[in-house]
Amino acid sequence: MFRNNYDNDAVTFSPQGRIFQIEYSEEAVKQGSVVVGIASKKHVVLCAIKRNAEELSSYQKKLFAIDEHCGIAIAGLTSDARVLSNFMKQQALGHRLTYGRAMPVASLVDEIGTKAQINTQMYGKRPYGVGLLVAGVDEDGTHLFEFKPSGMTEELVGCAIGARSQMARTYLEKNIDAFADASKEELIKHGLQALHETLVQDKELTIDNTAVGVTGFKEGSKNKAEPFKLYEAAEVKQWLDAISESKEGNEGEGMDVDE
Repeated sequence: MFRNNYDNDAVTFSPQGRIFQIEYSEEAVKQGSVVVGIASKKHVVLCAIKRNAEELSSYQKKLFAIDEHCGIAIAGLTSDARVLSNFMKQQALGHRLTYGRAMPVASLVDEIGTKAQINTQMYGKRPYGVGLLVAGVDEDGTHLFEFKPSGMTEELVGCAIGARSQMARTYLEKNIDAFADASKEELIKHGLQALHETLVQDKELTIDNTAVGVTGFKEGSKNKAEPFKLYEAAEVKQWLDAISESKEGNEGEGMDVDE
């Protein structure tokens, strides 16, 4: 039997128990530019590399605010991401109007997981071709969730999705012990450094192709959240400069000088 006998819809299993439409949608996520998320006890940071289709086009938006307390980073089909982000905004707003408080992040992620999984149960629908990193804070603390096209969601301390994301995950795994008690500035630097690991040789992080999103708890407060804030363009320059200086310093230390 050939694969194309089983990949025409998302409700037919192959003899090996695979649903090829879901695998194709996960491949779309791998083709997207990389995004990184890191969570500490006080803050959650999202960092993303933005792409432009050609020299004359603008850079594609990668980070979206969902509510005051949470935001998302996307990798994959932006059109699908907009559908899911609008759905999440509606759910968060409806919860806030009904109960008078922010929607728990886990409940919000469950909603989009259910919405995506329904597409794998109904003939004529397809999985969403986008992966999300959802960062937020609520009464239970800081949260970072990964959403996959299959509808599966899981909470993580650090994560990277998109093209060449394995290099970023390797960096995160090496430095995972430093995340829990890290400050906001340190988390951002770790996130940008993880992004830098994914770049090909002739590319660099710039103020045009880099975006950072941050939420967390205010200094000295255990339950008062900071609004999710996006940093783009000149706002990220200070962190990019710090990364460059750190890289140059490490290269200098590694050089042997003969006297």
